[in-house]
Amino acid sequence: MKLEIKTFPNEILRQKAEPVTEFNEELHTLLDNMLETMYDAKGLGLAAPQVGLSLRLFVLDDMPEPNKNNPMEIINPEFIEKEGEILEEEGCLSIPGEYAFVKRYMKVKVKYQDRYGNEKIIEATDRLSRILQHESDHLEGTLFIDRLPNTKRETIKKHIKKRINNGDYKVTDE
Repeated sequence: MKLEIKTFPNEILRQKAEPVTEFNEELHTLLDNMLETMYDAKGLGLAAPQVGLSLRLFVLDDMPEPNKNNPMEIINPEFIEKEGEILEEEGCLSIPGEYAFVKRYMKVKVKYQDRYGNEKIIEATDRLSRILQHESDHLEGTLFIDRLPNTKRETIKKHIKKRINNGDYKVTDE
């Protein structure tokens, strides 16, 4: 079942998410629905706060192509290593139509749990590293625009306000 993606400036996008403690069928259904929603929106990742839930989990796929999907479910992530820097363009399903260059770590190592509560570790570089960092930011109430210089961030906010006034940017309710 597709879920509604919350858009900026919805307040849930600014809240620090709560740890997942129950690894049950309800969680599995949520993860399945989030993957369906992410693929339908043609995104690379989707965090629980983006669908209105304050939970420390997200789904992602760094290869969303027909028959080449690589879905991942990351629950209660914790970065244990970060190194290097890279500047690349990012967008966000919660800020549709807006893109900017964001500095991220080039390589990360993340400890997390899977849908059954099993602890796992993933090492990632390049695009996968960027997605892990972007989605983890959502769990802290941080958006990619928060990582931009003030002038660029304010320009994007003004652009969004103008799009809202023009009716071509849909703000979701709580």
